[in-house]
Amino acid sequence: FIQMLRGAKKRDVLQLLRRAPEQMRPFLVEAAVAAQSVASLAALSDFLDFSKEPKSLLEKFLYAAAFSPRPSGELLHLVLDKLDGKQLAPETWETGIVAVGSLVGRLCQQKLCGLQVVERGVEAILRGLRGAKEEPEVVICLLALGNAMLPETIPALLEHAEDGPTAVTAAATAALQRFPAPHISSKVKRVMRRIFHQKRKSYDKTCRLAAAEILLDKHPSPMDVINILLATSEMETEMATFLLLKVQNSLRDHHHLARNIMKDILGDPQINNYNFFSKVGISSSFSGPLTVTQDLIATFGLDLLFLEGGFLRKSISNFSLLSHGQRLCAAQVTFEAQGMESMMAENLSEGEEELELMAGMSATFFDVQLRPVVFFQGYTDLMAKVLLSSGEPTSVVKGNLLLMDHHQVIPLQSGLQVTVKLQGGLGLDISADMDVSIWEQELKTGVSARGSLAMDFQAELDSPFLQATLRSQTEVETSIHFDTMLRFSSSPVLMCLQLREEQVPYR
Repeated sequence: FIQMLRGAKKRDVLQLLRRAPEQMRPFLVEAAVAAQSVASLAALSDFLDFSKEPKSLLEKFLYAAAFSPRPSGELLHLVLDKLDGKQLAPETWETGIVAVGSLVGRLCQQKLCGLQVVERGVEAILRGLRGAKEEPEVVICLLALGNAMLPETIPALLEHAEDGPTAVTAAATAALQRFPAPHISSKVKRVMRRIFHQKRKSYDKTCRLAAAEILLDKHPSPMDVINILLATSEMETEMATFLLLKVQNSLRDHHHLARNIMKDILGDPQINNYNFFSKVGISSSFSGPLTVTQDLIATFGLDLLFLEGGFLRKSISNFSLLSHGQRLCAAQVTFEAQGMESMMAENLSEGEEELELMAGMSATFFDVQLRPVVFFQGYTDLMAKVLLSSGEPTSVVKGNLLLMDHHQVIPLQSGLQVTVKLQGGLGLDISADMDVSIWEQELKTGVSARGSLAMDFQAELDSPFLQATLRSQTEVETSIHFDTMLRFSSSPVLMCLQLREEQVPYR
């Protein structure tokens, strides 16, 4: 369909979009974005009216642009034009600014950072950050900067990480975590130390742990590792347990940047002893391989941080791919529940601010951070959701994405040339659900990820006296379900984790 659109005129594409049945329009919009021809982008520009179209169709367009494997400056131009100066629904603006961050990052990976439209995209995010009046707007702009991963935006991220309220600090440190180790300079590490050791003010435990992870994961100095391990003796049990398990995990990971440093430090019995490593909290951090081949390592990681009273504060499930020194976050889903201390009549740690009752989820797929989903905010909203719950999971992302789009002409020694084309498309349907039962004192979370990958490879030799074509088509379908159930009515807290993978048909 994409190949057909690439040869079509603007008039034909526009007619197709306007005359298509409503249920077919999202698919056509995704295909037109993936085609990225001058005609298809011009047709989309005429067809999409951001003040009238349903939010679901606009979200399809914006996410299709965000996931584009080799976006053009024209695609970013189209997205910026559609977002510029209009009265948009908050969700559409948020999805749009996150997509702009992703497009800027991908264009810079193609060495196209000098384009005027890229500078306009960066300025749009920074302008949104400066003009943001509400906390959620600041958070979204920081997540967009995380998608862009531009070194020149690090000072802005550091400022918000150190001085912002909890949600802003968490978003800024999460964005900094995504930068590769060479960009984590001594200045970044100084700020992370001040956050972790609470030198200027008190920080929420999730922010302190994120700062510690940056210090431990990005070419750490031996002194940082020692100071973090020594600090665990002064911490609450759950936070200390989580950090110590993080350190032990890095020893098992042969590709971890700090593995050798940690082995040397843990050779010292003053640090590696029962007094440090006998913390008996229920928080956990685990990562291990799912698949190992000569060229690829796929890993699954699960982090669970609990409050002292046994309530889940944050859970992160992560699927990563490591190939030839490059790491790709294939999928990461984070559940967060804050402000539960007051509901559970639990004491706050010294200096911690009382957070508003809230539960939500954020997800990253193929290194693109999506707009976070809020399940409930405030006690009234929680009660309404509990009483009026439909039991239906919340859709996080659903659609068709072009993941690979490669075209190359290879000259042979004989003087002939071969044309190689490779396209890969992904159909994705991710949904998540969080169910809090106050009466049963139970918390259930569930993530369902269904995907189908189709790859089309074609090599063609075309000369006046010889024609040959080699074609290969591959399809894979898979579905993964990850469920957690916690019952905190008694001590110790009962916890059930389940990871189900359905049979994978491969054609």
